[in-house]
Amino acid sequence: MRRKDREVTDPEQIRRILDGCKTCHLAMADGGMPYVVPLNYAYTMEEGAITLYFHSAKEGRKIGILRSNDAVCFEMCIEGELVHPSESPCDSGYYFSSIIGLGRASFVDDIDEKRSALSLLMKQQLGADADFTPAQAESVCVFKVVSTEYTGKMKPRPS
Repeated sequence: MRRKDREVTDPEQIRRILDGCKTCHLAMADGGMPYVVPLNYAYTMEEGAITLYFHSAKEGRKIGILRSNDAVCFEMCIEGELVHPSESPCDSGYYFSSIIGLGRASFVDDIDEKRSALSLLMKQQLGADADFTPAQAESVCVFKVVSTEYTGKMKPRPS
């Protein structure tokens, strides 16, 4: 990372960024061309590894790409506000917190893990506890991305 002064390495700060975001942009390679989709997500973080969970329809372009190439890049950001401290546009910037990482996607077939992932998604997105029946879990695709290669970055608003 070029701007070491903005690097976030503290696991609790990483969690705060993960908790504060609602959308993860998932990038894939489709026949040598980039393809990115915004997705709602949930996560777990254990021993430095982030596991991101996603749900979708069982078919579609994204699913086809992931079945043929499981390598992904992801990005999520908490947007702040524009910084324009002087007359010069060169002094402009933006307050933000973000995480960018690499990983491999895998499909969740175990029904209990699917139900758990869907419950985590509801908690992340709505702050609500929800249980899913096996039939509900079977009706959607759930996949996950495990990453140990990620960086956090932040330009915080001055106190």
